[in-house]
Amino acid sequence: MSGFSRRGLLVGSGGLLLSGCDRITTSPTARSLLSLGEKASRSAQRLVAGNSLAPEFSAADISPVFRVNGNTRPTAAAYLAQVERGFADWRLTVDGLVAKPMAFSLAQLRALPQRTQITRHDCVEGWSAIAQWTGVPLALLLHGAGALPQARYAVFHCADDFSGKPYYESIDLAEALHPQTILAHTMNGQPLSVGHGAPLRLRVERQLGYKQAKYVMRVELVASLTGLYGGKGGYWEDHSGYQWWAGI
Repeated sequence: MSGFSRRGLLVGSGGLLLSGCDRITTSPTARSLLSLGEKASRSAQRLVAGNSLAPEFSAADISPVFRVNGNTRPTAAAYLAQVERGFADWRLTVDGLVAKPMAFSLAQLRALPQRTQITRHDCVEGWSAIAQWTGVPLALLLHGAGALPQARYAVFHCADDFSGKPYYESIDLAEALHPQTILAHTMNGQPLSVGHGAPLRLRVERQLGYKQAKYVMRVELVASLTGLYGGKGGYWEDHSGYQWWAGI
């Protein structure tokens, strides 16, 4: 390294899950309405919250159990080989619309300035848990690689897949540069387990849990999400009608 620098919608304050959403979101009209709601939600949050921080908690608030959900162990041979080697030769790639594409080992990421935060994970399935996360601010990596002016989104390509379809997520540059957006390698003082996304997962604390991509292998800056996999900005967005903007 040289240089560097799913089902369901959460509705109401009670966290009620809307049943039958798979049927609802297959309707083109429903998808259009959901998209309008997403844009209104994003605009309202940016207007009201600006660059505000998500709530942070004390060590006493950490949940005794933090559920392992989604994919719990990628089956790709290359990933499993990395697990066996303790991620010794694993690399995170930062590329796309950057002046200087970069690659980082896990040791190099740990040697950079770190941020530790205790935050609440709110899952669209209706459960929440509090954990402590330590990792590298994403802004540090993007500044180091030299994000180009036309870059608008950060795309996170992951080691896992669902039903043979690559898993990925994305956020806009404003969220990518937020101080609480980190690539975490440590949870509650211990290296991430495989179930929780080892060796690296995204924490974007002002959005719902499905945006917190696990098994991150590559961060790509792009000008548009159109033409990227299903074109909606994430695995669940492409295949289950989830909103791309998941602000809370």
